[in-house]
Amino acid sequence: MIRHIILFFLLILFKTEAQTSVLNIADSLFQNGNYAKAIAQYQLYDNPSEVYDKIAKAYVAIGNYEEALNHYKSAITSNPEDALITYSYGKLLYKTKKFNESVQMFEKLISVDAYNPNYHYELGLVLEKLKDSTAFKKFHGAFKLDKFHQKAIFKIAKRHLIKRRHDSVNYYIDIGLKSYKNNVELISLKAQNFYWQHKYNKAAAWFEKLLGLGEQSEFIFEKLSLCYFEMSEYEKAIENRKLALKYNPKNADALYAIGSYHELLKNFEEAEKYITKALTLMDVPLHNEYKTLARVFNQQKKYKEAIEALKKAIKENPQDEFSHFFLAMTLSEYYADYDAKIQAFENYKKKFPNGKIKEFADASIQKLKEEQFKNQEKNTD
Repeated sequence: MIRHIILFFLLILFKTEAQTSVLNIADSLFQNGNYAKAIAQYQLYDNPSEVYDKIAKAYVAIGNYEEALNHYKSAITSNPEDALITYSYGKLLYKTKKFNESVQMFEKLISVDAYNPNYHYELGLVLEKLKDSTAFKKFHGAFKLDKFHQKAIFKIAKRHLIKRRHDSVNYYIDIGLKSYKNNVELISLKAQNFYWQHKYNKAAAWFEKLLGLGEQSEFIFEKLSLCYFEMSEYEKAIENRKLALKYNPKNADALYAIGSYHELLKNFEEAEKYITKALTLMDVPLHNEYKTLARVFNQQKKYKEAIEALKKAIKENPQDEFSHFFLAMTLSEYYADYDAKIQAFENYKKKFPNGKIKEFADASIQKLKEEQFKNQEKNTD
């Protein structure tokens, strides 16, 4: 009888050790990233209720979210009081866009522990996706429970920025930066907040800080370029807009902006290059852009090219009086014959007999006639 009892306990001991070994091997496989083999090993364990959550995590790791959800459901059924499993399940429901079910999980967690800031924050994220206006309250709830909750602070500050509550934006960002001075998301909001207040010097400094932290994007370079433009630092504006252009080489607006900055620096050849390239990419009414190109051509005394650009501007918008007047002025520079010069302004007056700048055309005609008369007198002498 004693032999049977000893044998029985030995069998239990061996089985327990074997199961412990199964679990240790599975955990080791998981920790080393061998998730598929870890799953197979966990499935050999005799008490599946103890490893459902581990199998679920392994399925998440390999991207099989459906199996992960199924195993989380089983884990919660077996361990209904385990908050960590419920939390992980709620986050996966959010990730797989099962928002209503995710709300239920986080509300359940809050009912058990209302003082956990992350439960409020995660619920806010789900409500935000559902376009539920109470999401902001949840972010604020997380902040009240943890004054340095970086993600909650970002959400609150971003909401204030959208509403253009500039003082509130700075208030929350400054709190966040006290505990994490290099939080790039908060720094970005800080830069944007100054930008929308037209405080371009301060905005540029914060955008530059982002670059110093290794953050680079089309958005950062574009906004930094606009800041420098407003500060009349056109070379820096060009430099940063070119960097923005690398992300989208066919961005016609960026090309046009670079061209216009070169014009301000009187780099007319560069201005011509960028504006011309921009116009070939644009698919919108372009009369103003063609007028700008014509102005650049005129600055280089390329009157023939300027005339062609102005004709295109007029084709885009035949009713633009200024394009017609600008064309008359360019033709008067291009033509050698005084009658032809005068006729260019007469053609403008014919199209716009009551034009806003008719008096300038009259003055130009009068000046040309006087020059013509003086030249005729010289030739007679």
